[in-house]
Amino acid sequence: MHNLIVRTLTGAVYVLLLVGCTVYSPVSAFFFFAIVAAATLWEFGTLMNTRIHISMVRPLNALAGVVLVAGVWLSTIASPQTAKMFALYGLLLIYLLVSELYRHSKTPLRNWVFSFASQIYVALPFALLPLLSIVYDAEAGEYAYNWIYPLALFIFLWVNDTFAYLCGCSLQRFFPAKLFPRISPKKSWVGSIGGGLATVGASLAVYYWQPDTMPLERWLGFALVVIVFGTWGDLVESLIKRHLEVKDSGKVLPGHGGLLDRFDSTLLAIPASVVYFLLTSV
Repeated sequence: MHNLIVRTLTGAVYVLLLVGCTVYSPVSAFFFFAIVAAATLWEFGTLMNTRIHISMVRPLNALAGVVLVAGVWLSTIASPQTAKMFALYGLLLIYLLVSELYRHSKTPLRNWVFSFASQIYVALPFALLPLLSIVYDAEAGEYAYNWIYPLALFIFLWVNDTFAYLCGCSLQRFFPAKLFPRISPKKSWVGSIGGGLATVGASLAVYYWQPDTMPLERWLGFALVVIVFGTWGDLVESLIKRHLEVKDSGKVLPGHGGLLDRFDSTLLAIPASVVYFLLTSV
């Protein structure tokens, strides 16, 4: 009962912060996701340093991720500081390379590989998030912040995960086919299908809640992209943890594990959704 209460309270605070910061303003959204990106990069570095016995420079790696997030957010509003942010990001990456000349680490190549991999796997998705939220306002003739798209992405992910779990627990004994037993033995096809159907239903609800945003078929396509790539994102993180032989990526969220555990689906769903929006834009 104590664990359930802790898990519930932690989840409620997490959801309130994410929703509140996303809806309130682009500034609050930027700071929230920049902090999340930095903390997740730090967690990734801690996990790799501990389990693989390398020595990633976690502060520098986390700072580089924040600068990348800032650069893309500034670029969406055509800020004159954008070029400076990207230049700084490039310098930080160069320093990540050069620093190994002076650190006397026994694993310089692996430090480089995992540092740059974390920039792609963790920092880049959070940096791409504003490309979903900054949209062109035809009436005003300018780009404006619209929180409905990033919020919908998280709603779809939460609905997909929740109903996949519920359907899997209640129906798996009747339909025991496993989705990906080598990586995640508990995931079933019936759970994934149930989660997917619920997510499609959520996209219908969002469309009728915000009918002036985009056509219904585009909302349905958005939901399908989140379903597929969110599931893959979950499996990718499961593969990482299985290889490292850990249950959770961290302990920063009591009852939930680490930030990688909470944002695993997001890390693939955001880039895929951005590509989908670019390909379907008119």
